[in-house]
Amino acid sequence: MSELADAPSIEVAVGCDLWLGACPDAAAIARRAAKAALADAARAECFIVDVRLTDDAEQRRLNHRYRGKDAPTNVLSFSQGEPKTMHPDAPVLLGDVVLAFETVSREAAEQRKPLVNHLSHLVVHGVLHLLGCDHQNASDAAEMEMREIKILAGLGMPDPYRGIMWQETRTSF
Repeated sequence: MSELADAPSIEVAVGCDLWLGACPDAAAIARRAAKAALADAARAECFIVDVRLTDDAEQRRLNHRYRGKDAPTNVLSFSQGEPKTMHPDAPVLLGDVVLAFETVSREAAEQRKPLVNHLSHLVVHGVLHLLGCDHQNASDAAEMEMREIKILAGLGMPDPYRGIMWQETRTSF
């Protein structure tokens, strides 16, 4: 059997050396967070997720091209596969999660969080988007936040929303 039968495939590319300077284990941390986010998904072992750790300049280009917003953002998710309609025996490229170093590190400092915690949270957030979660209305946002809190607690991390108003964080996602 292939490796896909045992666990999801998480590939992490570090396209910005600032990540490694600030957090030498950034790729391993992102991989661990992505696997945790997929852990409860049906057939998670068949999913392929790519995570890219980049900078604000690349993130701004992606955000402009795909969302029409000419500004960097902390995390972008690009869905490639539909988990509900996939063939039962085939691996599925679920999608890509892209994080911008300068924005993520600035937010972590502003929110007085360790960079590793904010990185983990945003990877979890991005993967949940790939799984079909969203935060367009208050009910969906509350459900998504509860899932994030539970997943991060499983990684030994505190509630990322404690002390932060939801509206502040929502504008960045």
